[in-house]
Amino acid sequence: MAQSNAQDLEQCIDNCQQCHEVCLRTLNYCLQKGGRHADPAHIRLMLDCVEICETSANFTIRGSDLHRLTCGACAEVCDRCAEDCERMGDDETMRRCAETCRRCAESCNRMAGHAMAGAGAR
Repeated sequence: MAQSNAQDLEQCIDNCQQCHEVCLRTLNYCLQKGGRHADPAHIRLMLDCVEICETSANFTIRGSDLHRLTCGACAEVCDRCAEDCERMGDDETMRRCAETCRRCAESCNRMAGHAMAGAGAR
């Protein structure tokens, strides 16, 4: 069980780091594309996602006992960012960002202990 937990931790770190990078690249894409892609609320949400993913990865890497809190926040922000990007999912860049955010949110939910909260398990 400990090995699986260590693997889950490493996967979560990888997902957070990948989401940080993909959102940062997509943010630049959105600013260049303009229009609804550059809407201030969308850009702000993407910046929130970039920051919380980096923070969550850092907390987990250094073994902070608060990483579950940052992972919970990260999951929430990533879910919202994925929804926002899906609304603009008119091209591969936006779809890729949404998929990356979803993957990160799922991983962070597991680390935060929320994976089954909605299913009534526990």
